[in-house]
Parts: sequence; structure tokens; C-alpha cells
Amino acid sequence: MIFPVNIQWIDVVDILLVALMIYYLYQLVKGTAALNIFFGILTVYIVYLMVDALQMKLLSKILGQFIGVGVLATVVVFQQEIRRFLLLVGASWLNSRFRFLNKMVPKNLVGAYSQSPDTKELEIALHDLLRTQTGALVIILKNSELKYYLRTGVPMDARLSGQLLLNIFFKNSPLHDGAVIIKGGTIKAARCILPLSEKTDLPEHLGLRHRAALGVTELSDAVAIVISEQFQQISIAFQGNLENNLTVPEVMKKLNDYLKKD
Repeated sequence: MIFPVNIQWIDVVDILLVALMIYYLYQLVKGTAALNIFFGILTVYIVYLMVDALQMKLLSKILGQFIGVGVLATVVVFQQEIRRFLLLVGASWLNSRFRFLNKMVPKNLVGAYSQSPDTKELEIALHDLLRTQTGALVIILKNSELKYYLRTGVPMDARLSGQLLLNIFFKNSPLHDGAVIIKGGTIKAARCILPLSEKTDLPEHLGLRHRAALGVTELSDAVAIVISEQFQQISIAFQGNLENNLTVPEVMKKLNDYLKKD
């Protein structure tokens, strides 16, 4: 016997939205240890639906209890991913408001409050750091303030200069270990401690600096530049993506593109 199926347009929209939500959840946990947990929870839920449909009462009750506390367990297990998702949603909302304000404010005033770093000084510093085989981790802020991570370091509020960055990351300097955070033309703090990425598919030769660069860009709209003293390579990270083995001009071009990106 074939039952008539009454599908309305709202049902199609509902299915598409659920599929889109699952896709973005997958993209959020892809490459992290949480991916296996995500598939584990999904498998348990599918099994529960099958067991419930077959009217296996005892097993259905046990899995039902598990599903009942699933929301709380999901929040605990995926707290980092949920935090990252909410940060991205909040950043998108703020960006849309800033775009509206930029249209309302005269161009000369917008330029006066520009938060772009002194790219010339930064480029000089990157060349010198590579030449002297000095490891470094530089974070350039966009909209995110990263106040919590600023408090983990040493406040500076110094004008950005290539020589100052070189002195900070000098091997015998007390400030060389950790990240330098830059906003506009100012070095806000040095020796900052950043969150590490939990991605499991990173190349083995990438160290803690690269993981910290990925970690902070997964949780904010900041741009991270990493210099490896061991391999004499420079990398850039943005929105949880890391590009390795670049030249300084390539890094500067990508930095400018990322800072202009909404």
C-alpha cells in the first residue's frame, strides 16, 4: 500500500536548512579530534531511531536516556567548537554593521581611524627575522580585541618598528617566547600565550608556534604570521587556515588581502 506524500515548500526549506547546518557543523570540526566524537554521536542517534522504529523497548529506553542527556554532553564535549561558531557568527554580524557605518562615515574620517599596521616596518622586520634565523609569532588584530590573551603577556603600547620586533624575538630576550600582538601601528603586548589548535592533520614538522597561530585564528578574525627558525620558513594563518613556505612579499600581499576582507 502506497501512502500519499504531502510535501509542502516549507518542508523542503526545513530539510535544506538542516542539511546546511550539518554541513557547517562538519566544516567546524573537520580536522580536529572532535570529528570522531561528532560521528559517534550521529551514529548513536541513527541507531536509536532504528531501534525505536523496530519497537525494541529495552534498548530503545537505554539509548533514549543517552539521547536525553545528549544536549548537555554535546555542550561539554564541543565547547571549543561552539565558542568558535558563536565568535564567527558574532564577527559576521559586527562586520555587517561596520560595512553600514563605513558607508555613512566620510572616507577621510574612515582613513583617520584605519587599523592597518605599518606594513613597511613589518616587512623590514620579517626580512631581518628570516635572515637571522629568528623564530617569531606575530598576531595582527582586525575587529577582535583578544583582551584575554593580551593580559597573558607583557603590555607595551609601543610604536611598531622593525628594529623593536627584532629585539623582542632575539633569542636571549626575555620577551622572545610567546606571541607579539599588534593593533594598527602599535605593538600592544609581547610574550602572549595563545590557545593551541586541536587539528590532528597537521604536518609533523610544524611546532607550537604554528599550532598557536592556527588556534588564535580559529577563534578570532586576527591574522597570524609565523617564522620557523629551524626551517627558515614564513607562514601566515587566517580563519583557521595555514599557508606555509611563502616569501615575505607573498605574506605581505596576503596580509593586506585578509585585512581588507569582510
